[in-house]
Amino acid sequence: MTSLANDRIVEIARYRPVARVLHWLVALLVLVVWPVGFVIHFVKDEAKMGFYLVHESFGFLILWLMLARLAVRLIVPPPPEVEMPLIEKRVANLVHWLLYGALVLQPIFGFLATNAFGFPLEWFGLVTVWSPIGKSDLAPSLMSVHVFLGWSILVLFCLHFAGVLHHHVIRRDATLHRML
Repeated sequence: MTSLANDRIVEIARYRPVARVLHWLVALLVLVVWPVGFVIHFVKDEAKMGFYLVHESFGFLILWLMLARLAVRLIVPPPPEVEMPLIEKRVANLVHWLLYGALVLQPIFGFLATNAFGFPLEWFGLVTVWSPIGKSDLAPSLMSVHVFLGWSILVLFCLHFAGVLHHHVIRRDATLHRML
């Protein structure tokens, strides 16, 4: 096959542009939100509110982008899968769906925890988002779930990235090209 033919095969096998844009937007935002959330407790009081604003606002944005991403995934079928052993396919699907679930649930629990601690979400300092629960004794429990999901996302991200490296560097297949 010629290079042009290979490029055509890769092009046909790619995710739709909307799926790719949503994927990379969420990835970028997670790479901002996760470290900001991790360091909030180490930031001096005068700067802490700025860190919370960034963490909460981008986290809430991740929720809406993930809901859009989930809708696109369910409505628009993904491209044909690259050939791989059944166990790899099952692990990849499990990691993907766990990531989807964690990236939807984690901002919800963060939002509810913030509300339960008595703080409304001031989305980018522009819009106050309605609080469905208000101040509540559930705050520590909601925050525990939020933190657990945050660490879960880190583990799932590492597994996902390891899979990408495995396919791109070791197997040298077109898996990565599907999302570029």
